[in-house]
Amino acid sequence: MTNNSKEFDCVEMMHQGALRIHEETKGMSMEEELAYWERKNQEIRRKYPMMREAREEYGNTE
Repeated sequence: MTNNSKEFDCVEMMHQGALRIHEETKGMSMEEELAYWERKNQEIRRKYPMMREAREEYGNTE
């Protein structure tokens, strides 16, 4: 019998991230949640400016 233990489980990581976001946003009004996502968006843009440049370089500007 083989051992199927994983060192990294992407699905589990996604579930943990979704749970963390749920906990951070539960009880927020729609306006508060929109502000939360705008704040997170700005944080990511500041932290990873090269991602935006790469998207523009390859023509994906959505």
